[in-house]
Amino acid sequence: MAYQFNGNKSHTLGVEIELQIVDSKTLALSNSVQQILDRVPQKWVDKIKTELMQNCCEINTDVCESIKQVEPDLSEKLKWTQLTANEIGLKLVWGGTHPFSSWQEQKYSTGNRYDWLSKAMRDISRRVVVFGLHVHVGVDSGDKAIQLCDRLLRHIPSLLALSANSPMFNSRDTGLASYRSNILDSLPTAGLPVQMRNWSEYVWLVDHLCTTGFIKSIREIWWDVRPHHEFGTVELRIMDMPMNMKHLLGLVALTQCLVAAISQQIDKGAYLYDCHPMIAKQNKWHASRYGMDAMFVDPDTMQAVPARQTVHRLMQRCIPFAEKLGCEQELKGLNDILDNGTGARLQREVFEKTQDMRQVVEFLIRQGPSNG
Repeated sequence: MAYQFNGNKSHTLGVEIELQIVDSKTLALSNSVQQILDRVPQKWVDKIKTELMQNCCEINTDVCESIKQVEPDLSEKLKWTQLTANEIGLKLVWGGTHPFSSWQEQKYSTGNRYDWLSKAMRDISRRVVVFGLHVHVGVDSGDKAIQLCDRLLRHIPSLLALSANSPMFNSRDTGLASYRSNILDSLPTAGLPVQMRNWSEYVWLVDHLCTTGFIKSIREIWWDVRPHHEFGTVELRIMDMPMNMKHLLGLVALTQCLVAAISQQIDKGAYLYDCHPMIAKQNKWHASRYGMDAMFVDPDTMQAVPARQTVHRLMQRCIPFAEKLGCEQELKGLNDILDNGTGARLQREVFEKTQDMRQVVEFLIRQGPSNG
């Protein structure tokens, strides 16, 4: 199949958030998304929807020209969704995993695609009770999107470390800052993207996977960063669902700045070089294990450096692009994570004080802007 890449002339934004649906009384995951969807206004039927599991409510923005449009867009939909959830005894939780609900008790969403996934992957897909933040950034060509996927490899660990917000799963502290990323890595077409030369090679690869029956469609490519031909974007999928709007907007701003910076390098004809895949893989593992307390290998010097230093340096390099894109203030919001800790660390602090995972869920509910 010929996939036409619908390029964008500017670095537009599209943001997708996956929220946990919990019972207001028990605080356990609730397979109740259809009750919310049945009430969605017609204008948002393609913006508020289900995901793989019925305990997830996905909310998408419209195409935003800048980050200044992202917050009001999300806030309006979040307010409606939470008010509707409250009416039927539900709450929304901002976090990458639920601390204590059993994955075995969760139900797939209905539909042919989800039926195929459940039969093809069995318990591997059943364990995907996880919730993330996906950010689309507009680019002008498919070839550039492929180059961006390669050059963003070195930055994926930083985005994961900053967003780490899934330390607990199935009533256990997993010992990881982002357990979500490790669950997703068990899927056969997830994880770090493979290195490709151009858009044509990507289309060739997807076509062969489809014709051989390995995947049903291009939508089953679940890489941490992937091109999206219909939207004309590069989509960053590595991030846990952050715990508040400040963190979310900071991560969106950093993502947009990174794409803009690398896109400029490509336009200037910079030589195609970047991080060795094995270094990216090890850095990603350290990010998932330790969050912002990780040590990374610098792909340029091959020396071990603290993740905090890597992220600080990255943010400084992004300031000129943030000024041009109008997201400098949002980018500074990431300083809250550097100063006060990731969502994973704060969840653990609550549990250490209370020894009660219900209290952790209540903490996350309070952080979410839709519950304030």
